[in-house]
Amino acid sequence: MRRARLFGRTDPNAELIRYAEAWSRRIQFNMTFDMVREAAKQPHSDPVVTVAIRSDGSIESVTFVRSSGVAAIDDAIRRIIHGQTPNLPFQPALARDFDVIEIRRTWYFDTAVRLY
Repeated sequence: MRRARLFGRTDPNAELIRYAEAWSRRIQFNMTFDMVREAAKQPHSDPVVTVAIRSDGSIESVTFVRSSGVAAIDDAIRRIIHGQTPNLPFQPALARDFDVIEIRRTWYFDTAVRLY
């Protein structure tokens, strides 16, 4: 499979950046902090998660590069990601180059959920 890995917010491929940013915004805007509020009160690390998305918008995998250290938070992240499927399919220009895009983001929990 032809894969793109976006482990930050910069890449020479503008289509790849646009897709990843749209995915991050969709996660942030379509979930409520209530989904993790109680679990996030526990001491935890900011989890780093890589999500592999296929060209049709389906999720190939969710991988924790760094766990939050709280199983309830990690489980909530998995539910949030899978609950937002299907994702938008790749635009034709992106689909010509890639079958799967891996997007890595750090998740922050304060009064909202933010992905960086």
